[in-house]
Amino acid sequence: MHANATIIGVGQSAYVRRPEPAQSAATFIRDAVMAALRDAELDARDIDGLAAASFSLAPDAAVDLAWKLGLSLRWLIQDTNGGSSAMNMLGHALRAVESGAASAVLVVGGDATGLGGYAKVAANFNTVTQMHLAPLGHGGPNGVYALVASRQMKKYGLAKSDYGHLAIAQRAWAAHNPYAVYRTPMTMEEYLAAPLVADPLSRYDCVPVVAGAQAIIVAHPDRCPQGRAGVRVRAHRASFNYDNQEGDGLQTGICTFARELWQAAGVRSEDVDLASIYDDYPTMVLAQLNDLGLILGNDLQRFARQTIGERRFPLNTWGGMLSAGQPGGPAGGLNGISEAVLQLQHRAGARQVRGARLAVATGYGMTMYRYGGTAAAAVLERVE
Repeated sequence: MHANATIIGVGQSAYVRRPEPAQSAATFIRDAVMAALRDAELDARDIDGLAAASFSLAPDAAVDLAWKLGLSLRWLIQDTNGGSSAMNMLGHALRAVESGAASAVLVVGGDATGLGGYAKVAANFNTVTQMHLAPLGHGGPNGVYALVASRQMKKYGLAKSDYGHLAIAQRAWAAHNPYAVYRTPMTMEEYLAAPLVADPLSRYDCVPVVAGAQAIIVAHPDRCPQGRAGVRVRAHRASFNYDNQEGDGLQTGICTFARELWQAAGVRSEDVDLASIYDDYPTMVLAQLNDLGLILGNDLQRFARQTIGERRFPLNTWGGMLSAGQPGGPAGGLNGISEAVLQLQHRAGARQVRGARLAVATGYGMTMYRYGGTAAAAVLERVE
């Protein structure tokens, strides 16, 4: 348990589908950082550690970002692990504070590629994509995860509408999130009538890319603003390239450490009050939930139709990226962590889960060839 390091503040920039010319990754990151500092009641001079991740910060690096933000540091990292970057940076930040390498670490991610820029990133994600996928006109990760979704539907007897339950439930949560780019309630009829992107995935199965940024601050518990509950991490685990891309993609690296995660946390999967699951596709939400042991008997169909469809379990209560938007992979993972923090501090407003004390959050990403190669998870707890 990370008892001597606490998440004490969160901050977010505005999210936009089409950034203006004057808006860049750096400007969105600046806005998120300022919001996090205000939330933590800190000054920039209090920050001596920085963890940053962005697909569109280049040619700048993390140290350039520190310069632009006016941060004088003694601890610095830059993460490149996409959808698990946020969770990965959280782990590093916790260890930095506990070891004394830094006293207050700013963890930030953000992107502003625009839709055209995102297409370039997707086509040049790694050498395998450049050499073997892009020449096929695969159109980015949608085509890859369409194959994973097809396999999942066949193996677990899922219907297209089962994914719809998740998209619809998350849209209902998004209605109470002023930052979400899509807040209008969705019906199953609307979900099923959406145009196909890559069969069986349709528009509402594919995460909308936005420009924006998210930040959290990790520090010693005594730095938490007066009168506010802190949030500590009971356990944190990660996995990288767990199966050499030789599986079917229906499990994630979470399956390699889930049992250890819950044992280290000293709680059971059924004890958590809510979950923030990295949701680039509904398919991968179900896969991660199953790996975590949150789906009884591996019955994905029943879980989708009853637990999610009947709103029995608070899942992605900010609307998830599917409704709130994905500000690049790195910041996308910070969304879920930030929402878990707000819920555990009982500051989520109309989205508040009553009496929330335990949450689990995940990260998943880096589609190396056939599916994601990185995964991470953390169990978070409210501390009075």
